[in-house]
Amino acid sequence: MRRSRRSPNARAAPSPPRASWSYRSGAPTSITRFLRLLGPDGLDVRPAGLCDAAEQRFFLQGLERTGFGAGLAPDDLETLGFFTCHADLEDELIRALGTDGVQQVIDDQGDLRTLRLFQKQPAQRERPVEAQLRRFMGTIGGRKEHYARALTEALDLTRLPRPLDGLLAHV
Repeated sequence: MRRSRRSPNARAAPSPPRASWSYRSGAPTSITRFLRLLGPDGLDVRPAGLCDAAEQRFFLQGLERTGFGAGLAPDDLETLGFFTCHADLEDELIRALGTDGVQQVIDDQGDLRTLRLFQKQPAQRERPVEAQLRRFMGTIGGRKEHYARALTEALDLTRLPRPLDGLLAHV
């Protein structure tokens, strides 16, 4: 039980506040640095967030190294406030909105002509539309972040992707 430093008779301090952040650095191995900043030896907030399936092990290692648990397994991530996207956030948003919905958002953002030119490239012609859309979002710096926001704003709140719904319920 934590006690306030001001009074030895004080009641237990409230739980640490929760923190959610957008972590899109492209270097999942540096998650430990953020967890140190936010964790028990830092600001003492309970971090929460999304991670890509391929990044789970880095998140687990970072959580263990910064005092959030020991011997953690992928199933422990949600309990700690981290929700895993099937492939990545773009994949979750594309599945939630459908390809037509995503293309409408791209059109609304003024990028439909650019998408159509991209889809005509030899390397893209035979790929499924979902794969083309994911790749399109990653072709220019800042586009993933831009479309993460635009696609999220277009979501029907009753049909959120599971990881995003879990994160929002957690925080």
